Amino acid sequence: MAKPQFRYVCQACGSVQPKWMGQCPDCGEWNTLQQEAAAAVTPFAQKHSLKAGGRVLELQPLDAVIELPKRIATGFGELDRALGGGLVPGSAVLIGGDPGIGKSTLLLQAAGRMARAGHGVAYVSGEEAADQVRLRARRLGLADAPVMLAAATSVRDILTTLSAGTPPALVVIDSIQTMHSDQLEGAPGTVSQVRAASLELISWAKLTGSAVILVGHVTKDGQIAGPRVLEHMVDAVLYFEGEGRHQYRVLRAVKNRFGGTDEIGVFAMEADGLAEVLNPSSLFLTQRENAVPGAVVFPALEGTRPVLVELQALTVRLPSGATPRRAVVGWDGSRLAMLLAVLEARAGLGFGSSEVYLNVAGGLRVVDPAADLAVAAALVSALLDSPVPQDCLAFGEIALSGEVRPTTHAALRLKEAEKLGFRQALAPPATKGVGKLQVSPVASVAALVDRIKRSHPV
Repeated sequence: MAKPQFRYVCQACGSVQPKWMGQCPDCGEWNTLQQEAAAAVTPFAQKHSLKAGGRVLELQPLDAVIELPKRIATGFGELDRALGGGLVPGSAVLIGGDPGIGKSTLLLQAAGRMARAGHGVAYVSGEEAADQVRLRARRLGLADAPVMLAAATSVRDILTTLSAGTPPALVVIDSIQTMHSDQLEGAPGTVSQVRAASLELISWAKLTGSAVILVGHVTKDGQIAGPRVLEHMVDAVLYFEGEGRHQYRVLRAVKNRFGGTDEIGVFAMEADGLAEVLNPSSLFLTQRENAVPGAVVFPALEGTRPVLVELQALTVRLPSGATPRRAVVGWDGSRLAMLLAVLEARAGLGFGSSEVYLNVAGGLRVVDPAADLAVAAALVSALLDSPVPQDCLAFGEIALSGEVRPTTHAALRLKEAEKLGFRQALAPPATKGVGKLQVSPVASVAALVDRIKRSHPV
């Protein structure tokens, strides 16, 4: 009989070590290595060839004529947009987000709407009792929805129950960190348990054609907890973002095998659950009578959707010798430091003696590199106390040389801006206007400073 072998798996990063040690050499975390039983290695197993003895697979050509699966509408247009047009039968979707952001609420509402549309839906909760889920469904107005409900954590029990009858069109697992497979030892939530439970559920989904949505916890850094391989196993990964103190939530697709990435769906948290926001641009803009210094509108592009947001900047002069502070909400702090350096080196503006604050209104996080010019305009406007006109927006990427580089989908951004009443735009050279919206080309940050000074002399 072969001698049993053991290995030690890090519960933080999933790396495998041959022996126990206090600190993981890969991620640096302490006391995260746990012992697991490895497969027995015998001389026969080492010499055995895998080239024979298996089942011969039927290979098909790529251009074979088959009927492609039809997507299933969830009843939420914004959720369908983030998924690329709806749920694909047999797909596995992973949704992550901070606690209390609304993941369970969104999925329960989607399950109820799909069940009312005639689709079979099963909702399995590993964190709440069935009565607790019923109370939330009653608050959301879904008490009469024909959703099959269960409170369980055993993957064997769940798959046995789902396989007993006709497989439902959708299965929601809330959450994957609470699921437990009896094929492995270890508590739920460990790397091995999360990996094994996900593999069983995903394999069952591919076999039966049911779509499976897994809810995932996130770490303090905002990443989905558990092994990174979990995101590689599923077909789509969605992140539910938003500030807890803001009403609006953004569902962002970061991976999608059946659609485009970086698509977003926008929701508003209301008393009776999450409501779709069909025109998010009107929500992220501040309505005011007069223009104020430091406020500039930027047409962000989230996937295929242009969203107009307001960037707000504030500069405060400090006495000599004081250390200035830089604070950013909703944008990359290192990108702000780079822009401040470019404005000082290429435009002669002095931010070294001023505190700088930058905020994206509405709680949205902007990752579009075309926001450079809008941020620079907001910073210059705040420093010179010269407001940018309310009907003007800005977009463009700024290089370290101070030049303004062209961006993608300029016409799509300008079309959305014209629809909302904007009449002028600060944009890279060679950008053409759309309709009544005129473009003022800005070739460099020095030209941007001159233009803001001319519009409101100081």
